[in-house]
Amino acid sequence: MKAKVFVSLKSGVLDPQGKAIQHSVELLGYSGISDVRQGKYFEISLANDVDKQIAQDSVDKIAREVLSNPIIEDYRVEIES
Repeated sequence: MKAKVFVSLKSGVLDPQGKAIQHSVELLGYSGISDVRQGKYFEISLANDVDKQIAQDSVDKIAREVLSNPIIEDYRVEIES
């Protein structure tokens, strides 16, 4: 079983790295991009015999307490069998 955790800055938080990426993309000639927001992605391998709901709850707690800063970041957890 695998858990995927996506962490991104909340919409009101400034993202200087995203702005730098957007600027670089524009310099390469790509147009029509109005905004770039950067984030983090984690894959967590879980034992196959773990109950899916327990895995969801555990990884959600890990994402909230370790992988993200809940003041400035949102996160999303996906569990794959």
